[in-house]
Amino acid sequence: MNRLFRYIFFLLVFAISDNDVFAQINNLRRPVPSVKNRIVRNPKLQAARDKFIGQQLALTDEESRRFWPLYRQYQQELTAVKILKRLNNSSSTANGMDQIDKELEYDNQMVVIRKRYRDEFLKVLPPEKVSALYKSEVEFTNELIKQFSERSIRAGN
Repeated sequence: MNRLFRYIFFLLVFAISDNDVFAQINNLRRPVPSVKNRIVRNPKLQAARDKFIGQQLALTDEESRRFWPLYRQYQQELTAVKILKRLNNSSSTANGMDQIDKELEYDNQMVVIRKRYRDEFLKVLPPEKVSALYKSEVEFTNELIKQFSERSIRAGN
């Protein structure tokens, strides 16, 4: 399991960097899309998510001190798997059973990460707040989608 996380970590580091590291891996007949286009990390969005979750959880100073580093690590691990999943579903990958199997494996990895961190969160927060955390993440995502769709409607798209 440690090897998997090391692999994901190094893959994430390479994915975030602006090097053409993947050019040798990808089929040379196809242009290599910029990695920056695949991953959009918006600091304002992350800050808004953290603020929303913080308000919903009403963390004490001690809980906050222990929770936020753990939560950021949780988000990094989920993001690493999501990156792999997006790469697997890109148009440059061949369709077939291998792609389907990888898709299922990435989904399974995300479930394993969520279960592991659920146990870690329970060491830091009471069960009610852990439940509120997961609900808050869904609420934030739903609110974000709602705002984007309202902007799209106003813009006439």
